[in-house]
Amino acid sequence: MADNSEIRYLNPIDIEVKKSKYCRFKKSGIKFIDYKDPDFLMKFINEQGKLLPRRITGTSAKYQKRVSQAVKRARHLAILPYLADQLK
Repeated sequence: MADNSEIRYLNPIDIEVKKSKYCRFKKSGIKFIDYKDPDFLMKFINEQGKLLPRRITGTSAKYQKRVSQAVKRARHLAILPYLADQLK
């Protein structure tokens, strides 16, 4: 073996750069979440109609509570469905 202590790889190693999450409400300056806007609320709901968690969306706790309250109000008024098969 040679003195060469350098390690060589056939393929370059992919180092994942973690994308920083941010609260879209704080960034955009949104103060009020309208429960009558189903297109906006659909961004926080998955295909089955469940709310997406904070760790996925990146929203802060304060606005996550407001989003969940708005989704619940929209469901109660039949603007959004409670259950759905392939909602999006």
